[in-house]
Amino acid sequence: MNFVLAAGGTGGHMVPAHALAAELRKRGHGVLLITDDRGARFPGLFQGVPVHILPAGRLTKSPLGMIRGVRSLMAGRREAKNLYKNHRPDAVIGFGGYPAVPALLAASSMKIPTVLHEQNAVLGRANRFLAGEATAIATAYNEVERIKKSYNDKVVLVGNPVREAIAKLGEVPFPPFDEYAPFKILVTGGSQGATVLSKVVPEGLGLLSPSLRLRLQVMQQCRPDDIDQVRKRYSELGIPAELMTYIEDMPAKLAEAHLVIARSGASTVAELTAAGRPAILIPYPEATDDHQTANARDITEAGGARMIQQPLFSPEALARQIEVMAEDPQSLINAAARSLSVGKPHAASNLADLVERVGGGLSPMEVGFTLSPRVRAEAPAGGVPA
Repeated sequence: MNFVLAAGGTGGHMVPAHALAAELRKRGHGVLLITDDRGARFPGLFQGVPVHILPAGRLTKSPLGMIRGVRSLMAGRREAKNLYKNHRPDAVIGFGGYPAVPALLAASSMKIPTVLHEQNAVLGRANRFLAGEATAIATAYNEVERIKKSYNDKVVLVGNPVREAIAKLGEVPFPPFDEYAPFKILVTGGSQGATVLSKVVPEGLGLLSPSLRLRLQVMQQCRPDDIDQVRKRYSELGIPAELMTYIEDMPAKLAEAHLVIARSGASTVAELTAAGRPAILIPYPEATDDHQTANARDITEAGGARMIQQPLFSPEALARQIEVMAEDPQSLINAAARSLSVGKPHAASNLADLVERVGGGLSPMEVGFTLSPRVRAEAPAGGVPA
């Protein structure tokens, strides 16, 4: 079979699309990626997969911006239709973001089955716009906000696909940890880093009790503008730290980590729970519909993570939470098991099963999946996403 994957150019969209592409290619299917300039340049993903860049303007509230956005979307839709005439896919799978919209609009107009994958615990704007015409809506969480109740019969819980190397981490024991072992902390703010983590985390680690602080080994992703100052501060504190602007080998870093301090983006949470790593999560306060707080719900309720909202994220608050989790080694080990308990390491396989069956002409009610049991808060009626 042949599939087109359409994804916006951020890590939250591109990483699960990459994981699905790898699974589909392993099964012998053809895969083509539609994205934007950012997605085409994303490092380490989609090797060997043909990439097509479509115009996809963002729809804004200003009249001029709306006109420009609609024109760009329509141009992208025409280009996608021409592409499908020469390379007709069995199904088109969208992962959210405005670059995915033209590809899905074109597929619907040509009666090609479509599947939307929603990584977050709140249905994103692009996916809300496309949901009415979608054949199936694949979700990463049991509870997903802003899905209309009328769509319940096409909502399928599959999880959020992660790279195979990360999924395998959940099959091996947690890194040895006792009152004498090195205490390895991984700090990541997503593909672009986060300045607030660069400011707060070194100071918070400097406040830890001597029994923890002397054992610290830190791996931290920083924004390029922050990295020199962060390196200087760790040196002043006497804390060994490996700093980088982009984590190229996340599976290796996650394999070493005893604790992760991070934003609660969808891919981050999926990787934590698939690998079974405890975390302290700081949701990004400007995320649309506050979806990062919703993303952290399952892992925190299970006891695998603690959440600190950014206005309350201070060095003192961070140090206090680390000590609660790590002063007793068994507490951290238990948190790792609880994180793993809500993971969905087979999400890529689940999603591949779904798109194969949808591409073969089956509806979500016929494919044999358990539907997502709890859909929260019906979305507002129709309309173009802002």
